[in-house]
Amino acid sequence: MVTLRHAPSYTRSGPALEPYQVVLRPLITEKATHLSERHNAYTFEVNPIATKTEIKRAVEVLFDVKVADVRTQNRRGKLRRHRLRIGRMRNWKKAIVALHDEYRIDFY
Repeated sequence: MVTLRHAPSYTRSGPALEPYQVVLRPLITEKATHLSERHNAYTFEVNPIATKTEIKRAVEVLFDVKVADVRTQNRRGKLRRHRLRIGRMRNWKKAIVALHDEYRIDFY
């Protein structure tokens, strides 16, 4: 007899996040500006526990756009030194959100 394994459900346990809790701030850098002008992709700092579907839903609600693709990166905090002490900056999560062709986000 063949037993079928159920596909794991990728629902996150924990509190449900509101859209303004998922997207923390847009990242306005030279590289992010290049992505937005040429590829219609925007970068955001997002909550580290947010999933791609939560990020997609939050950007669509907050900016009234249609999201085509979401890519995420978990960024490790850099080592920093202040006088004689060595510390580490905090870890954070970055999301690159690509929009459909007819949508734009204007930050300025």
